[in-house]
Amino acid sequence: MPKIQTHTPLMGYLLWIFGFIGAHRFYYGKPISGTIYFFTLGLFLIGWLVDLFLIPSMNREADIRFHEGDIDYNLAWILLTFLGLFGIHRLYMGKWISGIIYLLTGGIFGLGYIYDFWTLNNQISLLNGSDLN
Repeated sequence: MPKIQTHTPLMGYLLWIFGFIGAHRFYYGKPISGTIYFFTLGLFLIGWLVDLFLIPSMNREADIRFHEGDIDYNLAWILLTFLGLFGIHRLYMGKWISGIIYLLTGGIFGLGYIYDFWTLNNQISLLNGSDLN
């Protein structure tokens, strides 16, 4: 049985457009390099250009590492990237209390938003993995 993709190259390339802030690296579960890209504008745009060719391998690694399930990684990442300060991604994942708190506090004043960039893949993987029991 073929493994279902948890991450897609299309989403990786779409987030690569915002790669100078590390969006695609966070998406593929690389929060340290994503943070470095955020503070250095994609390693002064050079790393950002190199990543154009590294996305297929980052995609394969993410598919191996994270669990597929009811919560779609791509939709959650779109919601986080564009509506994260409002907690819409948390509401989508069924985290109603923290989603409402994010909505009322601007993603807990932006700190929760940054935290979710670091941990969203693992949050989803845990929720999807709990469906296996």
